[in-house]
Amino acid sequence: MALMTYAQAAAAALTDAMRADAGVVALGEDLGRGGVFGQYRGLQQEFGAHRVIDTPISEANIMGAAVGMALAGLRPVVEMRVVDFALCAIDEVINQAAKNRFMFGGQGRVPLVARMPIGIWSASAAQHSQSLEAWFAHIPGLVVVAPATPQDNHGLLRAAMASGDPVVYMEHKELWGMQGEVDTAEVIPLGRARTARAGNDLTIVTWSRGVQPSLDAATVLADGGVSAEVIDLRTLWPWDVDAVLASAARTKRLLVVHEAVQVAGFGAEVAATVAEALGVPVKRLGAPRIPVGYAQVLENESRLTAEKVVAAAKGFFQ
Repeated sequence: MALMTYAQAAAAALTDAMRADAGVVALGEDLGRGGVFGQYRGLQQEFGAHRVIDTPISEANIMGAAVGMALAGLRPVVEMRVVDFALCAIDEVINQAAKNRFMFGGQGRVPLVARMPIGIWSASAAQHSQSLEAWFAHIPGLVVVAPATPQDNHGLLRAAMASGDPVVYMEHKELWGMQGEVDTAEVIPLGRARTARAGNDLTIVTWSRGVQPSLDAATVLADGGVSAEVIDLRTLWPWDVDAVLASAARTKRLLVVHEAVQVAGFGAEVAATVAEALGVPVKRLGAPRIPVGYAQVLENESRLTAEKVVAAAKGFFQ
């Protein structure tokens, strides 16, 4: 076990993969300087500029090159800086990477990892603070991952790089400095949720930066006599339906919590699945359908907090 930040954990996973396989390459803007959040620090110095590649400021160029590299047998890790910028490369992700294996009968595979940091980035306003995981979960052919802890950012990035399919890997912009113990030998499979806190009266399903406010809310709820179970999905596609159904069948209540806009968010998929299968009461908590504001008071309207989670949870018991 080692104490690492969320960014250091990802860098360690990528370093190990690059040492083990010369076909693993990284490309994106400013990687030689360590990346925007330090998630590539030291890699170009060890592996050289031919494997940790600084690119022009053109997301379509970066992603298109990565798709070609993957089809040619490499395993590229593609840095989009923030998911907001990845929209400039949407055709390469959706129409090329996601569909190639299906359209050509499995003759080609696109084993790339597209790192697209999501979420509110303090005082960065509407074009740098989006959570668009539901967009990518909607697309057949893509795996979608959203780690919440340093341990998961290490283990899930390893699993993503080992996958033979394109993975949209969505780290949160405000988790990079989060510290935690990391077991670099731990294997975390894609599609397996984590029970972050056990409980009996309510199931809270969340992911990414939604995990900590949900855990904080569960502590407050426990003081009021409500035992909340918190499940961190970790992978949004494939998501761990069995784990969620088992928990909700036991607690008889489900609250899905995410920072993304609530309207048409991935929480709707989770809530509908549970409602159809079990018929238990379900609720969703997400952001209002407004752009994230620059002013603090406006940004706070979109932020997920423990107080908002507690208020939503209490609605089941009134």
